[in-house]
Amino acid sequence: MMPATGPLKGLRVIELGQLIAGPFAAKTLGDFGADVIKIEPPASGGAAGGDPLRKWRLLKDGTSVWWQVQSRNKQSVALDLRQPEAQEIVRKLAVQADVLIENFRPGAMEGWGLGPEVLQAANPGLIMLRISGYGQSGPYRDRPGFGVVAEAMGGLRHLTGEPGRVPVRTGVSIGDTLASLHGVIGVLMALHHRHQTRTPDAPRGLGQVVDVALYEAVFNCMESLLPEYSAFGAVRGPSGSALPGIAPTNAYCCADGAYAIIAGNGDSIFKRLMHAIGRDDLGQDPALADNAGRVLRVQEIDAAIGAWAQTLPVMQVMAALEQASVPSGRIYTVADIAADPHFAARGMLASVDLSDGTSMTVPGFVPKLSRTPGNHRRNAPALGQDTEAVLREVGVTPEQIDALRARGVIS
Repeated sequence: MMPATGPLKGLRVIELGQLIAGPFAAKTLGDFGADVIKIEPPASGGAAGGDPLRKWRLLKDGTSVWWQVQSRNKQSVALDLRQPEAQEIVRKLAVQADVLIENFRPGAMEGWGLGPEVLQAANPGLIMLRISGYGQSGPYRDRPGFGVVAEAMGGLRHLTGEPGRVPVRTGVSIGDTLASLHGVIGVLMALHHRHQTRTPDAPRGLGQVVDVALYEAVFNCMESLLPEYSAFGAVRGPSGSALPGIAPTNAYCCADGAYAIIAGNGDSIFKRLMHAIGRDDLGQDPALADNAGRVLRVQEIDAAIGAWAQTLPVMQVMAALEQASVPSGRIYTVADIAADPHFAARGMLASVDLSDGTSMTVPGFVPKLSRTPGNHRRNAPALGQDTEAVLREVGVTPEQIDALRARGVIS
């Protein structure tokens, strides 16, 4: 493992989450230098144990390739949190931690004696990030919640797809990821507040609970959805590939069957776009000089752009629009991403050397920090790879470790 670097060097994070929301937040902190200790259930009774993500989607040598992204820069400790001895170990780890991340259903941590009242009494500077479907309060708090449900309740799913057809998902677990990123923002703000509240009696400052609900993270990104309903009673619906109320912005089919995204919605951009497609009559039409006028005639404008795009292959469409300084792009597959020189130049195609001697390409680090960039210090761990080392750090003796292993508390 490479030494920790980055703006969060020295920050100690305990991750108790599984699958996506909590682990993605911890991964983001780990990418920028935080020491992340991931707690996973041990194998028992024939069950494989570990975070279920280890077995999701495509597997290489029995482990998900997604695991190498979601769990890089982490240590793995295998603890059965149903056992009192394991709960005591977590309490010991939390005393030394800066941040604890969990994404269980509300009440689970309290049931294990690991709620904020207990952990923050022993460590007042501890920041607890709690990600759940509906938050830690309110009438829905006890409902099970996954990202796909949050996307529906938060308003996103109603807007996706074609009008009159079944709403579709975005293709990735965007609800979980949005909640994770809101959680990271909350943690960083809480760290700043902790720094501001340092006193002789509280030399580390005061921690707090960061309560992130999946549906609220989605809802927070819904732009003008609620104000439009409040002011006008307008219920926005799905619009396919277009951007309602902002014209022209759409996906247009080219001669080779590929699609181009063209965003000609700025006033001067619209004129340049119309000139590029040979429709100066539209570009110089006073009624189309601003967005309000273009929205009223968006079907006519879309038809003109679509007719032009269908005469050229997508790369020629891209070249013409780049020359005209019109924002545009073709719709990438992952194969396009892997071959794109801009992704490579920006460090977004990182290579990971695996234990079997092969390598794999994974996403790089976001955001780009000029002085303290993110970095890959270690590969994703095997289940329980770091259990003994971490337990010894909190004073558990080798004999006690053997006894805990014999009772199935650790693995």
